[in-house]
Amino acid sequence: MERSAFEQKARTWREKALSVSRHYGAGIDEAEDIAQDVMLRLWQMHDELEQYRSVEALVSLMARHLLRNHQRRKPSEALDEAMIVSLTTSPQEVLEMKEDDKWLSEKLQQLPTTQRTLLYMRQVERRSHEEIATLLSIETTSVSTLLARARRTLLEEIKRRNQI
Repeated sequence: MERSAFEQKARTWREKALSVSRHYGAGIDEAEDIAQDVMLRLWQMHDELEQYRSVEALVSLMARHLLRNHQRRKPSEALDEAMIVSLTTSPQEVLEMKEDDKWLSEKLQQLPTTQRTLLYMRQVERRSHEEIATLLSIETTSVSTLLARARRTLLEEIKRRNQI
């Protein structure tokens, strides 16, 4: 696609990317970032755009996927202790939750270092299996296997605890 033709249609595509991002829950700034990313990717593939029946459908798909990726990378919002206390009604429930947290922390500390590190990177830092594999210089399949072992170990401990 020629540069002039791209420039003529770019405004419409950008608006479509903004619209789709906002529709799927992006804030104004996040939608702007996504629209900019979509436009950059479209320009990078401007020579191939004529192969597509509907570039607008491609823009929608790109915007949805980029938004999903943005949302995955956001740190999860943790409830602070004051909020948890305000949601519970009895002091007994608060005490039980603290005991559960302490117990879980102890069980996590008992995991082998590699498994504990993998769980932390996956659950807290929200890293992908590929990122973890790269950072720890291990195979992606090993990441999956070790995570499964760690989760299985914790699940077995929870089952044992709840049978008492």
